[in-house]
Amino acid sequence: MKFKNPLIVVKDIEKSKIFYKEVLGLRTISDLGANAVLTGGLALQTEQSFKEFIGKDITYCSNDSEIYFEEDDFDNFINKLSSIKTIEYVHPVKEHSWGQKVVRFYDPDHHIIEVGENMKTVCKRYLDKGMTLEEIAEKMDIPLKAVKAYTR
Repeated sequence: MKFKNPLIVVKDIEKSKIFYKEVLGLRTISDLGANAVLTGGLALQTEQSFKEFIGKDITYCSNDSEIYFEEDDFDNFINKLSSIKTIEYVHPVKEHSWGQKVVRFYDPDHHIIEVGENMKTVCKRYLDKGMTLEEIAEKMDIPLKAVKAYTR
């Protein structure tokens, strides 16, 4: 068994491909009409075709999952995102208890997108503040081994 792709159902696949390209920089690497695979492995499936596959109605905006991205230049991404007037935010930028800045917003079909600051950047910020690797591990509630990997 091999996991292949997460797949989300979309009302308008062309609109979704444009959204994911313009907002998140994903490119279409496979386009079969009713299904498209984007860079990173995210698959889009048209609502009508998926409804035929499962024999049930499709519901949106369940707020029970998200598509997660990390961004190396988080502040620049936030500036770009703020210039897109059609973005509907789940919440504005916030900082989690472990120090990672994140923003969550909806795609055109109300799937939640989370973009978080790269975890290496979080660790570097703590190092720059003079924290030890052990203090960073405790603050971020992650193993010391992970902190060491992030700070190489």
